[in-house]
Amino acid sequence: MRAPLKFIIKPRPGWHPIDLAELWRFRELLWFLALRDIKVRYKQTVLGAAWAVIQPVLAMVVFSVFFGKLGGFSSRVENGIPYPLYTFAALLPWQLFSRALTESANSLVIEQRLITKVYFPRVIVPLAPVLAALLDFLIAFVILLGMMAWYGVWPDWRIVTLPLFVLLTILTCLAVGLWLSALNAIYRDVRYTLPFLTQMWLFASPVAYPSSIVPAQWRWLYGLNPMAGVIDGFRWALLGKASPPSETLWVAMLATVLLLVGGLYYFRSMERFFADVV
Repeated sequence: MRAPLKFIIKPRPGWHPIDLAELWRFRELLWFLALRDIKVRYKQTVLGAAWAVIQPVLAMVVFSVFFGKLGGFSSRVENGIPYPLYTFAALLPWQLFSRALTESANSLVIEQRLITKVYFPRVIVPLAPVLAALLDFLIAFVILLGMMAWYGVWPDWRIVTLPLFVLLTILTCLAVGLWLSALNAIYRDVRYTLPFLTQMWLFASPVAYPSSIVPAQWRWLYGLNPMAGVIDGFRWALLGKASPPSETLWVAMLATVLLLVGGLYYFRSMERFFADVV
């Protein structure tokens, strides 16, 4: 009688690029995880998906009162765009980024049972929360369109570039999420720094103020924050009258590419240890 075959599965040594064909084969798992995140987020809640609107609206009100009126930033907005609309257009990509970043950074620890039981491309885990956060973005986007109609601000041809800025936001979320999720799997105190990190990142991004207040000679350095270029791009694409994205956008694109490549390299190099440390 022939002896039974034995298969020993071992991780490939060193770094290896993502197999896109394999990622496509597991697309149903990606969709399942993203859909499950959406259901869990609003399960047994009173307001449900209304939280996707309440959070940016309340943030807009706070910024309008404290930064717009008391801080005097409303007078520094380009071409007389209403400050609440100016702020809400920036809060859309920011809410997408902050929510996706927080959930993506904790994703490997949350999915520890799945990771230790079965094989699948691990990059799906931090990617699923990014896709799930798009639902909140789409709901809040409808409110923004209503505000634009209320203030009489109509988009022009530049709105066709909006998907590019949404894609840049998603890539930025994924790039930073890859770094933080891999680090959080090994160093659990990373999750305690996330609220502080997102809060500091918020004030370092031109959400409540225009990026034009940054001196021109430091604009390229300010653009190393990828969300600076993203927010400028959103305002330019949606509000029409806002200043076109300058060097901050190009520097943001370069910073995002570097973060994404570095994040993929680090994530893939640490991937074979996830099942042992989570």
